[in-house]
Amino acid sequence: MSVSATSPPLAITLTVNGLRRMIGAPANAILSDVLREQLDYTSVKIGCDQGVCGACTVLIDGMPAIACTMFAFEADGKAITTIEGLTGEDGGLHPIQRAFLDHDAIQCGFCTPGLVLSVSALLAIDPAPGREAIRHWLSAHVCRCTGYEMILDAVTAAIRKAAP
Repeated sequence: MSVSATSPPLAITLTVNGLRRMIGAPANAILSDVLREQLDYTSVKIGCDQGVCGACTVLIDGMPAIACTMFAFEADGKAITTIEGLTGEDGGLHPIQRAFLDHDAIQCGFCTPGLVLSVSALLAIDPAPGREAIRHWLSAHVCRCTGYEMILDAVTAAIRKAAP
């Protein structure tokens, strides 16, 4: 963990994927580390550890947030969604996840959770964004495998499937 053992612990309450969790963490604990190491949400990936690749993206109160540069105490009292929180009660894939699979927008999968969560937030704000809006919204994410076109195709397909 990237926190000092000498930091005084703070009582932090996080609601992760609808489950209220009370934890103790040093004041300098990073949210991504707490989610991964204390709460076992290993879908929160650490790519660059500097907030520039988007792999650690989670939703905080419905909006994308970079978890590798955020202190855990900053999320105290907030609702956090990881990719595990998008699955249905039956364990089935979210329509965005299904679209990513159907359109080969997943290669190594490392960046996928952050991308899917960001797309989820975008579609909650704008249910029918154009390709340029999608491209702009996802500009904070780095994917070295897909070349982005398959990701754009997947998001477009998810939008079409959700349309009435």
